[in-house]
Amino acid sequence: MRFVRLPAPAATDLASPELLVLVLPGGTDSSYRPFSARQASALRMYPFTWSIRARFGRSVTVRQVRYRVYGWNGAQASPMPYARAALDDLERTHPGVPVVLIGHSMGGRVGAQLAADPRVVGLLALAPWWQYADWRVIHAGVRVVAIHGTADERTFPRRTEKGVRELVARGVDASYVPVPGGDHAMLDHIRLWQRAALDFVGAALARAREQAPASGHDETLAPAEAITSSRYSRR
Repeated sequence: MRFVRLPAPAATDLASPELLVLVLPGGTDSSYRPFSARQASALRMYPFTWSIRARFGRSVTVRQVRYRVYGWNGAQASPMPYARAALDDLERTHPGVPVVLIGHSMGGRVGAQLAADPRVVGLLALAPWWQYADWRVIHAGVRVVAIHGTADERTFPRRTEKGVRELVARGVDASYVPVPGGDHAMLDHIRLWQRAALDFVGAALARAREQAPASGHDETLAPAEAITSSRYSRR
């Protein structure tokens, strides 16, 4: 794994995070079954939450969102109030700290909708379930990376690629990364998906530190982003 040098955090408040991360689990099209922290879509995202917390420590605050029900449920967009509440809660606790989102499947759709909020600076969409051009609400200042397995039969990699093309045409900093043979559950290229998340957060943290006042301290190391098709398309 390659690393990039990060400026050290400012000495004014070493206990404050420099980046906030919301992890957004998947769900389904229509269901009012209560969302459980033990269901597969939630369990699938815990390794992302834990690995980010372990890698970046106090520099990053990461929270995995828990919805009330399992489904999107049409115009009700059932997960959105809980995702917005989680964003608001983080911002109240750490005002002014930039936010990045990591969402899988339905969580990728939640992330696209949430990325209309100017507090959000990054979205990593993993096999996103993008419907009705959800990507069009993402604001122009968001760094977007969308990764999708080419063998995914539950969501639509071609639609994801189309969405990224539209974002790029609009001037958004966006990349599409196909995973040859990759399926929806992200169980066949586990290291690839995990590394992508760590790289994405590392790059966002580096940008946050570059935009912060210079601290004059020694630099530290974090994973490089390098999110390109040539790197992440390998099996």
